[in-house]
Amino acid sequence: MNTAIIHEKKNKSNFFSPCFTSPPPPPATRHPHQQPPCDLCFSFTSFLYQHSLLLSLHHKSYSLTHQCFITESAQSYMSRGRFSPMDLKGAFDVEHMSSTSRIQHDLWPLDGIDPKKAKFPCCLIWTPLPVVSWLAPFIGHVGICREDGTILDFSGSNSVNVDDFTFGAAARYLQLDRQQCCFPPNLAGHTCKHGYKHSEYGTAITWDDALQSSTRSFEHKTYNLFTCNCHSFVAHCLNRFCYGGSMDWNLIDVAVLILFKGHWIDWKSIIKSFLPFTVVLCLGIVLVGWPFLVGLFSFTLLLMGWFLLGTYCFKSLLEC
Repeated sequence: MNTAIIHEKKNKSNFFSPCFTSPPPPPATRHPHQQPPCDLCFSFTSFLYQHSLLLSLHHKSYSLTHQCFITESAQSYMSRGRFSPMDLKGAFDVEHMSSTSRIQHDLWPLDGIDPKKAKFPCCLIWTPLPVVSWLAPFIGHVGICREDGTILDFSGSNSVNVDDFTFGAAARYLQLDRQQCCFPPNLAGHTCKHGYKHSEYGTAITWDDALQSSTRSFEHKTYNLFTCNCHSFVAHCLNRFCYGGSMDWNLIDVAVLILFKGHWIDWKSIIKSFLPFTVVLCLGIVLVGWPFLVGLFSFTLLLMGWFLLGTYCFKSLLEC
């Protein structure tokens, strides 16, 4: 009688796995003096089997190997008619795998960089500023891009532009490595050494989530070229990433990073960046003479001194 019930319940459970081609397990054998498994065990076994199958079908990231593992594990439960601690641990591992797969979805492969469409996935981009870059070509406008290549830049008070780089096409770019970012799902999940400090500053679980949080923050700030500018916005994003394990990014670091490690888009970008400065320099020398060079050098020195002193000596001057 009990043997008939066992076969009937196995046939019902096989109804839920039509897509798996592995043959059903052979009939379980037991010792003549061993007591048959109770109906409660079979009910719980069937529930666990159905739950594992639905979980594997729901998360598309599971491979066929994982699905077959779940099926074979469930069928082994059915054949034994009882559970062991290792079986319950395996079911817990399946649940744990499903949760971590959702957390790490931000590391999907990125599309290629496409300057013609202005798409720079996970990049810092730079372009020269009108007038200012004509006198100091190392100064420019900086933006940061989402994972799909959309450009974000802080160019005015209470405004962060989306997919509309303010001062024209990008001239230089630098793609950042997302593996050097810290995206903790909780306080215990920090990969950086600044656990509590990073949490107080503001964390994110994906690259785009961090950019969205920084955008909301700078939508309520006043733009100023000398105190709170586009470099400040990018530095804020890098601190939210805890990029490279550091939370001390500032506008000087951003400028040095892209100027010394950035890549030119093409030769036209080089001409776009240095031709105005060359023309102004030549005209100044012809019309004014050597005093123009002294004035230009003094302007550059004062500008650099302001940002260096404000960043490293009087930090309150450039707080944004």
